[in-house]
Formats: sequence, C-alpha cells, structure tokens
Amino acid sequence: MNLELDQDGHLIDYTIWNEDIAQELANTLELELTPWHYDVLQAVRQFYQQFGHSPATRPLIKYLTKTIGPEINNALLQEKFNTGLVARHLSRLSGIPKPANCL
Repeated sequence: MNLELDQDGHLIDYTIWNEDIAQELANTLELELTPWHYDVLQAVRQFYQQFGHSPATRPLIKYLTKTIGPEINNALLQEKFNTGLVARHLSRLSGIPKPANCL
C-alpha cells in the first residue's frame, strides 16, 4: 500500500482512512490491531470531527472514558498501543493530523 504521509507519518488525506490503513500504520509500532483498538481509533476520529482538532492526551483520555469506558487511562493506552506518545500515535493511527502541542 502506498500511502501519502506528511513528514511526521500522518495521512495527508484523513478521509481515506480505513481499518487496513490503520493496520498498515500500526505495523510501524509492531502492533496487531484488535476490535478494541479500532473502537478507540474510531473514537479519536469522532473527537477530531466533533471538535475540529486532534486531541492532546488529557482531553483524549477524558473523551475515551466517556465513549469507550471508565477503565481507559494513559497507562492502559500506552500498554495496548505499544507507545509512550499516546495522543500522537493514536492520532496517527486514526488517520488524523498530529496534535498541535506535539513535537
């Protein structure tokens, strides 16, 4: 698959995103996506569509506890997504732009 990515590895056109593209992006983290992962990524996309920007970690976790479940926290997301950069990698895997406050 030949994806058009920006210099940070985010999709140029977030509207082309699908589960196959998400898995392709997740391969860079050596991560096999499950239905739970896809639910989280869909919620990240909903945040972007609802608020018009990519979420930082705190607002993202607050949103996910309401949309996915109260068990969501930073440590769980780091473990499940194999990364310490939760907001950045969840945005990348869900096909939306990098959060503004990420380096």
